[in-house]
Amino acid sequence: MVQRRFAPFFWTQFLGAANDNLFKFALTVLLTYQLHLSWLPPEQAGVVIGALFITPFLLLSATSGQLADKYDRRMLIRAVKTLEIAIMALAAWGFWRGSVPVLLACVLLMGLHSTLFGPIKYAYLPQHLTAAELTGGNGMIGMGTFVAILLGNVAGGVLVATPVVGPRQVAVACLLLAILGRLTAQAIPPSPATDPGLPINWNPVSETWRNLKLAHQQLAVFRSLLGISWLWFFGAVFLAGFPVFAKDALHGDAHVASLLLVVFSVGIATGSLLCEWLSRGQVEIGLVPLGALGMSVFTLDLYAAVTALPPMTGEMNLAAFLSLHAHWRVLADLALMALSAGLYSVPMYALIQLRTPVTHRARIIAANNILNALFMIVSALAAGAMLAAGYTVTQVFAAAGLANLAVGAYIFLIVPEYLLRFAAFVLTRLVYRFRVEGAHHVPAEGPAVLVCNHVSYVDAVLLLAASPRPLRFLMDHRLFNMPVLGWLFRLGKAIPVAPQHEDPKAYDAAFTAAREVLAEGDLLAIFPEGGITSDGQLHPFKGGIMKILAERPVAELPVVPMALCSLWGSYFSRIEDGRAMVRPLRRGLRNQVELRIGAPLPADAVTPERLHTEVATLLARDSTR
Repeated sequence: MVQRRFAPFFWTQFLGAANDNLFKFALTVLLTYQLHLSWLPPEQAGVVIGALFITPFLLLSATSGQLADKYDRRMLIRAVKTLEIAIMALAAWGFWRGSVPVLLACVLLMGLHSTLFGPIKYAYLPQHLTAAELTGGNGMIGMGTFVAILLGNVAGGVLVATPVVGPRQVAVACLLLAILGRLTAQAIPPSPATDPGLPINWNPVSETWRNLKLAHQQLAVFRSLLGISWLWFFGAVFLAGFPVFAKDALHGDAHVASLLLVVFSVGIATGSLLCEWLSRGQVEIGLVPLGALGMSVFTLDLYAAVTALPPMTGEMNLAAFLSLHAHWRVLADLALMALSAGLYSVPMYALIQLRTPVTHRARIIAANNILNALFMIVSALAAGAMLAAGYTVTQVFAAAGLANLAVGAYIFLIVPEYLLRFAAFVLTRLVYRFRVEGAHHVPAEGPAVLVCNHVSYVDAVLLLAASPRPLRFLMDHRLFNMPVLGWLFRLGKAIPVAPQHEDPKAYDAAFTAAREVLAEGDLLAIFPEGGITSDGQLHPFKGGIMKILAERPVAELPVVPMALCSLWGSYFSRIEDGRAMVRPLRRGLRNQVELRIGAPLPADAVTPERLHTEVATLLARDSTR
């Protein structure tokens, strides 16, 4: 927050989000409570404003994504913020003269402003932050956005409610925020174009389809796009339903509805910030299943809490609402559900930024914005249909919670990396205190072979926790027969290998699959001892690594030695009689475990003996600590 590469951008997007919501909410209140137009009923004002604002996302996101890849992003941000000043000047005139058509036109133009800024916003971060900073950066942006939304709504409602001069106060505030945003944008550092030769395809339909096809080439990225869009579907149900929920289910006044919005926004902001602390400097997508589960659990408990409320009549003010202890459970459920949504969304955004080709990053984000808009429209239609069919808003919330369970299960089973990283997250936070040294030696891109000693049945899960990239493992086929762990290994597409004398065909197929992993530019992890150590000592390395490298004529292919330390004697390692997992508290909980990663070796310098020496050196260095 004190560095030029982040702070000016943070405040620029913060002021833009605040201005969007101050303007929209003030106009909604104005049309709902103060102006009485024959051609725009008060109950339709919010729907019309929302539809106008979201229209540019559907029509122009594909074009804005191309512009963000083709041109310097600092130049684009400054141009967009200058446009915002012009729009707010026109809106100020509209507020001053009481011209509703002009104000509605400005809603459409502010939607255009946000459409142009959206792809730049999430493509800017990976250009100026390291991979280790992406989760924290996205968490700060997510926190800032929801705090800005909250403050914008509150300020808009307070200012426009002032008798006589309310609209003029809103006009001044919107124009002032736009000017401040342009001033902060002036301090943003250069952000060169990532694809300056890109020809612009002005057809939004074909361009969106092309970008979605590109994202689909990396399944984790594509499913993350859908996962983020689902979050907007889920969140839109609650944001749109808070006024009715406060009035009909909780029997509260407008201030209670505002409290619900405050709790929801603070929860999202808190969850977004927690991602940095929980991720420990990497993109930790293991938080996504945890967040998805929390979203459903606390939504369903919210339904149970409201159902258990005693019958009430009349309308409570904020003080009366807070005086009832049963309402605190409602607020806690809402806060924890929103916090879980923050844990769910931030790692997904960071994963998209990290794994999308740099030349297409803004266009992928633009395609995601279109999906978000479509999902929000479907969300509004689905919620409206349920309410029209006689369901209560609380039942609509519960239906969203149940649907979230189904969507989460679908995403996590077809992209098992999320579940694997969740298992790794639990193992390295609850069972062990896991420390990684030399993580920078794992290549950020391109193929590589990771070679590690084999101490326990969870070695693969620990290596997975240490790598920011997906890993494919070559593993002893007997490990796949274990309950739970075997299922996880199969889910993660680990490659089972049997001894050649037992099953020659399976042996050859395993090494063929291993070479295909490298050919696709991915990371392959192997345990060259051929099995889990039975005495805690490092055993001789077998020659399988040479079989993999022999048919891979790339001298510069990195082979990274790794050593798991202090794991011998734990629950998942073997004991003197060769058994494992027989004494759960053999060494207690939260034991310190380390993974030491050495400098990569070129493939043409590798022999089993050389690798054995490198791993033994890493282990010996640990034993002298």
